[in-house]
Amino acid sequence: MTATLAPVLTRNWGTDRSWTLEEYKAQGGYEALSKAFAMKPEEVISEVKDSGLRGRGGAGFPTGMKWSFVPQDNPKPKYLVVNGDESEPGTCKDIPLLMASPHTLIEGVIISAYAINAHTAFIYVRGEVVHPIRRMQRAIEEAYEAGLLGKNILGSGFDLDVIVHAGAGAYICGEETALLNSLEGLRGQPRLRPPFPAVAGLYQSPTVVNNVESIASVPSIIKYGKDWFAGMGTEKSQGFTIYSLSGHVRRPGQYEAPFGITMRQLLTMAGGIRTGHELKFFTPGGSSTPILTADHLDTVMDFESLAGLGTMLGTKAMQVFDDTTSVIRTTLRWVEFYKHESCGKCTPCREGTWWLVQLLTKLEAGQGEEGDVDKLLNVADTITGKSFCPLVEGAVACVTSAVKYFREEFEIGYTTPAWEHLPYEKSALFTIADKEVRS
Repeated sequence: MTATLAPVLTRNWGTDRSWTLEEYKAQGGYEALSKAFAMKPEEVISEVKDSGLRGRGGAGFPTGMKWSFVPQDNPKPKYLVVNGDESEPGTCKDIPLLMASPHTLIEGVIISAYAINAHTAFIYVRGEVVHPIRRMQRAIEEAYEAGLLGKNILGSGFDLDVIVHAGAGAYICGEETALLNSLEGLRGQPRLRPPFPAVAGLYQSPTVVNNVESIASVPSIIKYGKDWFAGMGTEKSQGFTIYSLSGHVRRPGQYEAPFGITMRQLLTMAGGIRTGHELKFFTPGGSSTPILTADHLDTVMDFESLAGLGTMLGTKAMQVFDDTTSVIRTTLRWVEFYKHESCGKCTPCREGTWWLVQLLTKLEAGQGEEGDVDKLLNVADTITGKSFCPLVEGAVACVTSAVKYFREEFEIGYTTPAWEHLPYEKSALFTIADKEVRS
């Protein structure tokens, strides 16, 4: 079991005062930065590209390739923006990283900014998470005081300023163009693309937007080399990542392992399903990814294998549900979230998520009518692919996949309330109070 884990980003999380500059340096921190400054910016990009690092925010786009899209002949300033707006239900890897080891991210930011010739970087964090924001701000202060940020960093001639921006708390700002609008002081709504951020992003200047975990992975690649990183994982999904397990597992938490580990192995590490119960379904990458069932326990957890099942690795947020859970109730809760978080810009998303909530509410209450499940699928099909951003795809994915695997349970909603079929009090995730609100 221990051989399966790969603690790199999480290696110092248990160290006393791991968030301080002193402790981070004691663990070898900022050694990669000196190595990066001895390289040309294009060599840093090539190293990251050849390592196989792919975005850890959901889409899995090659990080080095994204950097290479920045037009260096553009006279406008270049910007690096770190997406720390971690808001999707079940996703909880970036915030712990900011809390436990903010200097890992700062070192990654400096190296990444150097590679794309950016002299200003923004770290966008969801505003409600006050403690990580304060810890990040203090770590940046330490970095300035130590000459790791500001003018002529470590005598390299490279200048960089880093700014922490607290968002107002909107899930839509996890979408990179909505995030850029928010940074500019505009309403957090997605932009029409093209142009893409690499060409016309923040302030219509060339911009790279990367997830916290993606940028935090860069120092280890520079320090140990592309071959070391590429030596972990699978052929096309290389390196390590943080899997977040929550729900009906004995030991929920963060498990850092190479790509290619199976859900069965991750469940074993998390202590398995709670006593007396069996796995019913789980999300492989957060609530916006199509669910999987116990039949998929031995599926390799990488980008390609999950795509082959019609789902996604996403943010590696694995919400685990046992046999006490109502799939209708769970799906309704997810869709209520997406309905609430819709920015309202696109009619299919704004209206379609509302209709999905209405239908699911009827089915949960046992007041569904014959054909409502097909109507549910029809609404999902009607709104898929018709919005500026992927929010509606996430809302639809949890619905269609739930019906795919548990259609009979949805059809029970024609006659029987979900709380009678599967009493909520038997589930640790839902309480009697939830039932009373719905009754």
